[in-house]
Amino acid sequence: MERSDEESLDNGKIGIKEHGNMRKYIGSEIIMSFFSKLFGNENEKEIKKIERIADEIESLENKIEALTDEQLKGKTDEFRKRLEAGETLDDILSEAFAVVREASKRVLNMRHFRVQLIGGIVLHQGRIAEMKTGEGKTLVATLPVYLNALEGKGVHVITVNDYLATRDSEWMGQIYKFLGLSVGLIIHGLDSSERQEAYNCDVTYGTNNEFGFDYLRDNMVIYREQMVQRDLNYAIVDEVDSILVDEARTPLIISGAGEKSTNLYFAADTFVKTLKRGEDTKEASRSELLSQYLDGDTENEDDIKQKGDYTVDPKAKTVLLTENGVKKAESFFGIENLADPDNMEIQHHINQALKARAIMKRDIDYVVKDGEVIIVDEFTGRLMMGRRYSEGLHQAIEAKEGVKIERESQTLATITFQNYFRMYTKLAGMTGTAKTEEDEFRAIYNLDVVVIPTNMPMVREDFPDVVYKNERGKFNAVVEEIEELHKNGQPVLVGTISIERSELLSSMLKKRGVPHEVLNAKYHDKEAEIISKAGEKNAVTISTNMAGRGTDIVLGEGVKELGGLHVIGTERHESRRIDNQLRGRSGRQGDMGSSRFYISLEDDLMKLFGSEKLMGLVETLGMDEDMPIEHGLLTKSIENAQKKVEGRNFDIRKHVLQYDNVMNKQREVIYAQRRQVLMGEDLKASVTDMLKELISDSVDAYTMGSQYPEDWDIVGLLEYLQSIFLPKKSMKKEEIEGMDREELKETL
Repeated sequence: MERSDEESLDNGKIGIKEHGNMRKYIGSEIIMSFFSKLFGNENEKEIKKIERIADEIESLENKIEALTDEQLKGKTDEFRKRLEAGETLDDILSEAFAVVREASKRVLNMRHFRVQLIGGIVLHQGRIAEMKTGEGKTLVATLPVYLNALEGKGVHVITVNDYLATRDSEWMGQIYKFLGLSVGLIIHGLDSSERQEAYNCDVTYGTNNEFGFDYLRDNMVIYREQMVQRDLNYAIVDEVDSILVDEARTPLIISGAGEKSTNLYFAADTFVKTLKRGEDTKEASRSELLSQYLDGDTENEDDIKQKGDYTVDPKAKTVLLTENGVKKAESFFGIENLADPDNMEIQHHINQALKARAIMKRDIDYVVKDGEVIIVDEFTGRLMMGRRYSEGLHQAIEAKEGVKIERESQTLATITFQNYFRMYTKLAGMTGTAKTEEDEFRAIYNLDVVVIPTNMPMVREDFPDVVYKNERGKFNAVVEEIEELHKNGQPVLVGTISIERSELLSSMLKKRGVPHEVLNAKYHDKEAEIISKAGEKNAVTISTNMAGRGTDIVLGEGVKELGGLHVIGTERHESRRIDNQLRGRSGRQGDMGSSRFYISLEDDLMKLFGSEKLMGLVETLGMDEDMPIEHGLLTKSIENAQKKVEGRNFDIRKHVLQYDNVMNKQREVIYAQRRQVLMGEDLKASVTDMLKELISDSVDAYTMGSQYPEDWDIVGLLEYLQSIFLPKKSMKKEEIEGMDREELKETL
């Protein structure tokens, strides 16, 4: 695999060399060092402030250690009494943290490191703690959870799946129960009484979906006894970037069955199968191309028509019928003008069918399992059970895949994660990767990010990216490196962006006789089991990007001496955080480890940002597909591409939030009034005020045309008010003629 040959082209602007020696670029190290010093200062100041509190906690260790079990348990009642007497959570923080640390030693045989105390303080302050993988975030959370639970208002610990919620509630729950707190768990399948019991506990674990849906269901109940949640007090969100950023584009929706027929989905899919795809649009849309033609540019109408029946913009993920495609649609559906408003529904179905065929890919965006189309989370690779694409796209995919088409549903209640989590009085989060999205956390959630130092120095070696001409060359190189490392016994974790790629790599390894495990959405049930063994000697694990978030990869015997876990990324993700998460599976707690990303000019991210020019240069130079291009400028270009996509995705999430904010104002008013009714409050004054406002607006609307009462539409006003409610007495036009506007409003 290793070669000593090195060549340079174009005076060193592009270096071509083999990567077996895995050298780093000194220039990029200097740049990174400069930026870390520049941006690390503010973070270091925050850490120094917090360390003073950590000193106080550590100074209490011997005193708390001397307590008996009963005395230690008795601290909970003592803290509650002190709070009732007027002390604040900050006043008792140091002692409460010291108590949790001691309880953890006795119950779990786990002692919080100093950096974990710092992380716990950050979480209590309502901030995001960025802690590297393996630094024990689960244990960190016990400190602020216990402290804040003492107020009796409830603390929610939110995780990404039922497995982690169950594991953490049972594991960390031992500490809380030892100290006299109650622990609840919210997972799929519980009934209302079980949910009520769990929410009434001091500490409640559960998933983001379950908490959000319970909120919506609570605002649809008929009787107050059916409500399950208390007021939203304090939440700690585990893998906060996944929940508050990655999933922020997907609103929670409670639906009811719709009445529309599914026949049009079949018809649209049948039609779309007859169409020919034209040249994909890059920056210019069809309307821009037409305007170029009309302005006398070189491209003529025939050229546009020759682009096929439809075009795809891969960057915007949109599809568009060409003029030729429009004519075919009008012929197929027997209509004169597809653009006619009467044909809007047909146009919508065609568009969704085109998206299903041209953009949505099986085993990448979704899987088909037991005759059902199930969405695959683009960031984690996990199956999103029960989630459905909106606006008929899910039905279009069902038509494409030939499975039963479920009727379109109608939305009964909806909320975005952004607006749900902003309702908590205090919100905090923890993750291994958040700093790159700090601007978004600040703008939307008013959360800043504090990077917590590692307990042991990070010694993982992150090698520079290697770029290949095409995917075949890239995957051949990946397989070669896996095979070489496997022969030496070093464990390898390989991250892929899709199920399709993970299975391709698996088949290539089978041909070479390399034993391995595959972890993707098809085998998500075995996730924790597979990923926990990924650090053992000779282990080769292929995983989609979830890479077992939340599950530790413990190195097997003798693995440290071999260099620890080596992580291989087979493609850069559009988000730098996802790449960092994959890298972060290696090098935990000061362990040895390494990582490297393999890229091809055919990768989706590269295509989005102009790999054609580079491909042209590579073709001109006659470079072989197995010859890697390794240069710092390429890595920088890729990072810039990722930043652009991240910025675009942030804009999308902002627009989703802006759209939901309009509904959120209505939601808050209606839910607040609904809750007043459920709680049996006297609404007479509120209703009276509403009626007065309605009458005032109505009078203004029917009298504003003139200052003269004889010109007012009194009959229209009375008819309108009669259609909405009955006034306190039946009035006739003659009775109110001659009144001015204010008298009219009072009389009605």
